[in-house]
This record gives sequence, C-alpha cells and structure tokens, in this order.
Amino acid sequence: MPTTKKLQFSTEIAAPREQVFATMLDPVAYRDWTSPFAEGSYYEGRWQAGQKIRFMSPSGDGMVSEIAEHRPNEFTSIRHLGYISGGVEDTHSEAIRAWAPAYENYTFVDMPGGTRVVVDQDATEEFEQYIAHAWPLALQRLKGLCEADRAG
Repeated sequence: MPTTKKLQFSTEIAAPREQVFATMLDPVAYRDWTSPFAEGSYYEGRWQAGQKIRFMSPSGDGMVSEIAEHRPNEFTSIRHLGYISGGVEDTHSEAIRAWAPAYENYTFVDMPGGTRVVVDQDATEEFEQYIAHAWPLALQRLKGLCEADRAG
C-alpha cells in the first residue's frame, strides 16, 4: 500500500505577498509557472474553501481536488481526492484510496523585500522524484513572473 511523504519547497520573491498570491492563482500565469509539471497545465474551478477544482493537462488527464482552506494572500490548502483519466474521475478505486486524500499547501509569508512562498506537498513514492524535480523549477518560473511584473 503506497504511503505519502511530506515534501517541502520554498522560494523568496522580491514582490509583495498580494502580488505573488494573485500571480500564482491567475489562470494565464498558472499555465506558465506550472509548465514544469505538464506543459499546458490549467485548472477548472474556483479557489474558494469547499469548492471542487480540477488540475488538468491538455490530454484531459489530471487531478480532482477540493479547496480545503483558502485565506487570500496567506494560505491555501488543496485536498487532492483522485485522478482524472480520459475525462473520467476516479476517487474511489483501491489505488486512489491507498493515498487519498493528499494535501498541497501554499503559505505566503512577508519578509524584508518581498515574500517567502512555502509549498508543502504530500507525495507517494511513485511521484516523489517527479515532484521533487518539478517544484523548484515551477517556483523559479513563479519568481520570474512576479519579479518581471514588479520591474515592468
């Protein structure tokens, strides 16, 4: 039975918390900064506590989740509930029940000159290397977007 491991990633961004938060959740910026996970990634749904949200790849595969907690500019918690394959949601199979729910939490902290973004991610062994490789790249892209907006 797969077990989840908690992974943590962070970056410091020379931009205010409100800007970093808004950029991270902006639908256009989201497609950019999440590209290390899957080129063309997007989401369907709303970033509000209790709301269903789907994280999709252009192929129609992805994750079905819900927003567990959402405090704008401070903290967002995503509860991943299952996979989407070929447009079909699976939240009840034995394979899914072995790891779900899994959490992905974003914390935004003021610091001198900007914001520290901390990501806490539950990962199964199967996806640990993939996530450990993609998150630092994604955070660098987010940092670049936020700091370019600030410079422009």
